[in-house]
Amino acid sequence: MSEKLSIKINIANRLYPMKVNKESEEQIRLAAKNIEERIKFYENNYEINDKQDLLAMCLIEFATKIKSQSQNYKKERIDISDDLNQINNILSEKLS
Repeated sequence: MSEKLSIKINIANRLYPMKVNKESEEQIRLAAKNIEERIKFYENNYEINDKQDLLAMCLIEFATKIKSQSQNYKKERIDISDDLNQINNILSEKLS
């Protein structure tokens, strides 16, 4: 069983206590750092000061990236599957 750590993550000037797997700690801290960087980006480039609005902007950005990556992954899987089917057909013809 994985060891749990108690950590506190600061996002938008609020502390979030969490219990995380030791193996996940670094990823969680990097995610929080990434969120903080995007909040600062939106604060500096748009006239948005409300932390909830800034968090919503980050959420929209991250959700859009995830959706895009998911669609790219599905397309790549289809392309690979098509390529493998073509190779299989060629090999079947040559071996017949």
